[in-house]
Amino acid sequence: MKILQAMAGADYGGAEAFFTRLSVAFQRAGVNQRVVMRPHEGRAKVLKSAGIAPVELGFGGKLDILTRLGLKRQIKEYQPDIVLSWMNRATGFCPQGDFTHVGRLGGFYNVKYYRNCDHLIANTSEIADYLVNSGWDRERVHYLPNFVGGRRAQPVKRADFYTPDTAPLILALGRLHENKAFDVLLKAVARVPNIYVWIAGEGPLRKQLEHEAEVLGIKPRVRFLGWRDDAEALFAAADIFVCPSRHEPLGNVVIEAWAQGVPVIAADSIGPGTLIKHGGNGILFPVDDFVSLANFIKRLIGDEELHKTIVENGYDQYEAEFTEPIVVDKYVKFFEQLLN
Repeated sequence: MKILQAMAGADYGGAEAFFTRLSVAFQRAGVNQRVVMRPHEGRAKVLKSAGIAPVELGFGGKLDILTRLGLKRQIKEYQPDIVLSWMNRATGFCPQGDFTHVGRLGGFYNVKYYRNCDHLIANTSEIADYLVNSGWDRERVHYLPNFVGGRRAQPVKRADFYTPDTAPLILALGRLHENKAFDVLLKAVARVPNIYVWIAGEGPLRKQLEHEAEVLGIKPRVRFLGWRDDAEALFAAADIFVCPSRHEPLGNVVIEAWAQGVPVIAADSIGPGTLIKHGGNGILFPVDDFVSLANFIKRLIGDEELHKTIVENGYDQYEAEFTEPIVVDKYVKFFEQLLN
């Protein structure tokens, strides 16, 4: 069984991070694969350290003939049984040929980009339902979840970010974009005295969010960390993880927090709202409701039993559904099923 993966991702993002994790996990599991991707120094370094030699192509616009020819050449040379293309652009560049073409979606993308695929992978059941409702045959749509690593790390020293060891610390991760609703988190923080918040990520709203923190009078308690590659160490330093997203198709960050033993408070958007059982493995608040978020932060800080319950139940669900061995086994069995 030979698998060729194609990814034309952005510099940062959940799909790009999972593509890298899955490629490394396939390598560990002995899957025969070739990886073709847009040039990215950090991603290539991780893959090479795992024994994968990625082929880098430009994946530019529609007129990028060099990428089309390059991908076609890789397929002809490698002769894969399955081509797994990630998201719209790589799928659009994939030629037709003597292989099974599987498109992988991590969001509610326009299905027109996937009309030449034989099968589709959705990383949530909601996305799978969306694809079926968009006209795809249920037998050609497959739900395969993401996994996150369970490695723990020593905590980042709070003093490195001028944060008291005794203060309750909120962690949030993600692109500084309107969909991630970090403005809601800042408004909630303004209603909870003495807590600090670390926001790890970068994006177009950084200056706006920094200004909002200043206007709210909480700038001394807010740290914008930029993009980080030490999420485990950040989780280890935090007391609570908050995912305030207005739009979050899956919620990888929720699963990461579960794996790291950090309790989760999340907006009741599609992904986190499906993953989390309120009061069981996390806490849900209405989208954009910063007052409810502030109240739940106060409650979780003051209720040790609730904190313990959420941590234990979250970790149990991670171990049951979202570990690397479980998810890689699902992928391998799916590939084998396609070839039988």
